[in-house]
Amino acid sequence: MKKLLSALIFGGLLISCNTSDKSKSASTENVENEKSKEVVSKIDKQLKPIETDEDLIATALMAAPAESRATSKVIGYNMAGEFVTLKEGDSEYIVLADDPKKDGFNAACYHKDLEPFMARGRALRAEGKSADEIFAIREAEVKSGKIKITQGSALHIYYGPNTSYGPETSKVDGAKLRYVIYTPFATSASIGLPETPSAPNHPWIMNPGTHRAHIMISPLENKEE
Repeated sequence: MKKLLSALIFGGLLISCNTSDKSKSASTENVENEKSKEVVSKIDKQLKPIETDEDLIATALMAAPAESRATSKVIGYNMAGEFVTLKEGDSEYIVLADDPKKDGFNAACYHKDLEPFMARGRALRAEGKSADEIFAIREAEVKSGKIKITQGSALHIYYGPNTSYGPETSKVDGAKLRYVIYTPFATSASIGLPETPSAPNHPWIMNPGTHRAHIMISPLENKEE
């Protein structure tokens, strides 16, 4: 009888301990979940949608090197759909803001010497010319000397699927940087780079042998800069 009573008491203690452990575990898990929700909520509150011309300027400048953002010129479509100078600047960079009428985010920063080439492309697109027509026209104009592309001029492209940003972090949510270095009429043989990427983040030459030959450096997949 005593043995039976002892077994019942011991069993009760085990059940009590297990129940207590499960309760503690569930309680700890709930606390951790709440903390995670608080962190996510805090991050979400820090993000701001791009909805004003000031937002366009702020996010466009993220494509430029940090030390040159204050002095870089920003051009592009404003929220009213007009192509304007959004911000004056006198640095070596010109920044093209994201087009608010298009899905996703895409801003570009390039050396001011590339502006005639870029502006010509915008003008031809406005005339309704196709991509192939624009390529052919600028090819002829670069060869004739009407347009000049400085060897080694760089283009920084800041792009991503989302249109919200962190004013404090100076980052657009999910955006990455891709780099282009113009090398007019260069070929794989002349500069020693492959015509296809060996791996993400590895340089390669695109449009070799043409006015638009350039070195591409694309970001690693699924990793932020």
